[in-house]
Amino acid sequence: MSSKCDVSKPNWYHVVIIGGGPAAISAAIYTHRFDLKTLIIGEEYGGAISKTYLIENYPGFFDVSGFELMEAFQKHYEHFNIPYKFETVTKIEKDPNDTFIVSVSGGETYHACAVIVATGGKYRKLNVPGEEEFHGRGVSYCATCDGFFFRDKTVIVVGGSDSAAVEALFLSKFAKKVYIVYRRAKIRAEPINAQRCDEEEKIEIIPNTTIKRIIGKDKVESVEFNDGTIFPTDAVFIEIGQDPQSELVKDLGVKLNDRGEIIVDSFAQTNVPGIFAAGDVTNIREKQVITAAGQAVSAAYSVRDYLEKLTLPTK
Repeated sequence: MSSKCDVSKPNWYHVVIIGGGPAAISAAIYTHRFDLKTLIIGEEYGGAISKTYLIENYPGFFDVSGFELMEAFQKHYEHFNIPYKFETVTKIEKDPNDTFIVSVSGGETYHACAVIVATGGKYRKLNVPGEEEFHGRGVSYCATCDGFFFRDKTVIVVGGSDSAAVEALFLSKFAKKVYIVYRRAKIRAEPINAQRCDEEEKIEIIPNTTIKRIIGKDKVESVEFNDGTIFPTDAVFIEIGQDPQSELVKDLGVKLNDRGEIIVDSFAQTNVPGIFAAGDVTNIREKQVITAAGQAVSAAYSVRDYLEKLTLPTK
């Protein structure tokens, strides 16, 4: 079977890892340590977590921004000289030898004996009138990226998760007023962040409310609530979760749940031999950096076990 996975050939790897966040990097560190020829392919480095203002629950870091944490991850994989291609993966195909062909937007193809999908999620949209029109002109999905531009302004954060609370706290450093608009009676933030929001005079929660449309001319000027109220605001920061970026594996027959998440077992294995997945793109319950990293380690071990069933040539 060695001919099936001859990594001495150009653009052949034991494992190609798709993604650029904590799961992808963690998996790569482990597959490299297993002496597997590894390639990471990601559109950008850091994943969604790199845009997070504050992380306080990753062991070893008392308080760190997502950008700083992913800088530390970057130093780690660069220390091992693991190659990283900044490309968009457009397709994964299975060839007749049961290995995989990974195509990228630049036109190049890579061959792999196994693939780890760690593509994470993409920001979920409200899908209301005005959202697309004013994206970049007051509508944002990243407070860390755009909050500075709304100094002394009034802003809205849509959502009730812990991430929404953290975004609101960050925005309170710049804005004169921050409103958290949430469809339920009480936000679901971690207790410490819920308390911080309660104690921050600039933050006010508007419960049991949804946004019907976003209004403006050249930029955001107001929103309309579900009860018909027109509410003035200079910006709308949308933090209502993410949708998994699992489109790449559909044609391979990889099973997804009703949320579009890749279904994996406790060893990060999908139903398709040779395809593994880790992080927020999977059906793992906890969407956290630490669980993404841990699941990625399981994926790396599973790749090693899978490849040991083949007669692999050395690098």
